[in-house]
Amino acid sequence: MQRLTEEILEHSRTVPEGALLTAKGLLHLGQRAAVDQALSRLARRGKLLRAGRGLYVRPVESRFGARAPTTEKVVAGLAELRGETVASHGATAANALGLTSQVPVRSVYLTSGPNRKLRLGRQSVEMRHAPAWQLVLAGRPGGEILRALAWLGPSKAEAAMLTLRRTLPASDFQALAKAAPLLPTWLAQQVSQSFAHV
Repeated sequence: MQRLTEEILEHSRTVPEGALLTAKGLLHLGQRAAVDQALSRLARRGKLLRAGRGLYVRPVESRFGARAPTTEKVVAGLAELRGETVASHGATAANALGLTSQVPVRSVYLTSGPNRKLRLGRQSVEMRHAPAWQLVLAGRPGGEILRALAWLGPSKAEAAMLTLRRTLPASDFQALAKAAPLLPTWLAQQVSQSFAHV
């Protein structure tokens, strides 16, 4: 059992920051029950962090001690592991685009997968299932605009689009305009009207 624990620990050092380790992904090292026990043991010893049910990450060593991997890297690792589309929440997108000074207190991401919570040390990350239209253009500037507008809602969308047209390149709006048929009617209208002025 000690050998398996050391092999898992050694394997964890070869994966990039934020990559998730699962028992199923480590079956080449041993039987499922033994791998589960070894992962639990490593988490109790602080060598791995338990991010969620059956999900572990390696802490990052720095000169100030061990810390949890960055939220963005763990979320990207989860998206890759599960084959999900993941994007920032609309409140985060609106803040990043300068549409609100309200800084989100909690880390929330939208996902094509199920609702779940991840723990990264003391930080909690919430993954919320979202409709497909909210995940359009994930990881691209046009998608950030889309999620910010969806979060702001119909009453604030027009003013937000005026602000964004002054600060963002036309290519962002062109990508968004191509996605208009996938959007709810009120949002598709906003996008179409704004594109006409670009």
